[in-house]
Formats: sequence, structure tokens, C-alpha cells
Amino acid sequence: MKPNITRAGRIARATTGTLCILFGAGLWYFSWPDIVLYRWIISIVAIAAGMFQWFEARKSWCVMRACGFKTPM
Repeated sequence: MKPNITRAGRIARATTGTLCILFGAGLWYFSWPDIVLYRWIISIVAIAAGMFQWFEARKSWCVMRACGFKTPM
């Protein structure tokens, strides 16, 4: 994987990754007593997406840019 994003892109991905993880953790915490499957699925997907964005920020790599899409950042 070659680095394909700049410092601004790394900061943006780390920030949105943190927000996704906080959203997923908050949803998980507040839906703990309820056994509602869709809340658990949404929280797990949000946490996984946030962790992937952290990975992208750490490696200076963007999957969309690697696929050929030009992102504005």
C-alpha cells in the first residue's frame, strides 16, 4: 500500500473514525439492556468503520483513492 493521502486527509479520517467509534460505543452502551438486534448490528458496523478509518489514517492510505476515485481532500 502506497501512501495516497496528505496530512489533511489523515486528520479527517482520524476525526471521522473517532466519531464513528464514539457513536457505536454510545449506541452499544445505551442499548445494553434491550435485546434489539438492529441496534447491536448498527453499533458493531459503526465501530468497525471507525477502526478502518483509523487504519487508513495510520497508513496514509485511502481505499477510495486506491480504487481510482478522486476525493476532494
